[in-house]
Amino acid sequence: MSVTLLDIENAREKIRSIVHETPLDHSSTFSELSNNEVFLKLENLQKTGSFKVRGSCNKLLSLSELELARGVIAASAGNHAQGVAYSAKMLKIPCTIVMPKGAPLSKVEATKRYGAEVILKGSSFDEALHFAIQLQRKTGATFIHPFDDEAVIAGQGTIGIELLEQLPTVDAVICPVGGGGLIAGVALAAKSLNPNIKVYGVQSLACPSMKHSLQQEAPIEIEAMPTMADGIAVRKPGIKNFDIIREYVDEIYCVDEMEISRTMLMILERNKLLVEGSGASSLAALLYKKIPIQNKKVVAILSGGNVDVNFISRIIEHGMVEAGRFVHFTTILKDKPGHLQDVLGIISELGGNILSISLEHIGEKIFPGYAKLVLSLETTDRQHVEQVLTALRDKGYELDVLL
Repeated sequence: MSVTLLDIENAREKIRSIVHETPLDHSSTFSELSNNEVFLKLENLQKTGSFKVRGSCNKLLSLSELELARGVIAASAGNHAQGVAYSAKMLKIPCTIVMPKGAPLSKVEATKRYGAEVILKGSSFDEALHFAIQLQRKTGATFIHPFDDEAVIAGQGTIGIELLEQLPTVDAVICPVGGGGLIAGVALAAKSLNPNIKVYGVQSLACPSMKHSLQQEAPIEIEAMPTMADGIAVRKPGIKNFDIIREYVDEIYCVDEMEISRTMLMILERNKLLVEGSGASSLAALLYKKIPIQNKKVVAILSGGNVDVNFISRIIEHGMVEAGRFVHFTTILKDKPGHLQDVLGIISELGGNILSISLEHIGEKIFPGYAKLVLSLETTDRQHVEQVLTALRDKGYELDVLL
């Protein structure tokens, strides 16, 4: 069975009372930066914090009474777990979620709060998935796949219908791509309603499995590198998704870690929205000119906003470093009056803002009569960083730039 527009329209009616119709927000800032009219589809404000609940809810609503009685099972370390757990709670279905032992505690607890039985098993997602499949065979529960399933694809496709109702004159839609469930549904819906719409996918350069699969004309498995866009770091795309994407998606582009982190920071600062790396990838591709499009009405889908609280400060710091707004360095000074004042005077004259400062008198390469100065500065951009560092080097200071 292949997914049709009618399936997506039916899914929308079925899940309407359970999920949000998320806002479509125009951004003047990102419009100016990209030379387009940019609208953000805020799935980070969806129930459970991501689009995943749309597909899982539609899948659960497609089950028979016998299947509902046996319950459902899923394996996930993130958004899929919460989407399935929430949907099961709303429909009063027994639910088991298998998560790897290293899953963030916040996501484990959030999944439990939705009423699911959470089993921590294995040190990786693959091990958790293997256990979940074994458990499904023993219990007879229905396994809910995160993306390679027609009902899941139809549920995710409801975003395509929604955004076309919110912006009928849209020219292009940009969508994050992992396993492919989201973009398959959105592309099918959008192009069925308006064949002239362009649909672009975005992957992390650390795991471009869909892009490589399209080049090879078949789903292939690749090795993934670590990425802050872990929600789209899927090593092999779904078979059902692949066929739809090959037919309906215009192109897949990739963004790197710097582009993702800077975009996350810009969204946080300019739009006051917390968006995860996967969700920010769509906008990153537009802002960093990966997609050759100008003077068009463009929708970037921000697919989720589930960021571990302990990770937020690192995201901000990483984004500021990449944007040239933060620099951390050391230098060796003579431990005599006036030398520290000389360094600080140069920084002050050039408008650098000192965030932290410390002096170390004991350590490697710190000889008697000298001290290591450790400084963290807030700057305006990369050019400003270079101005400060160059001025210090011109005065004879040897710098070790740490960040």
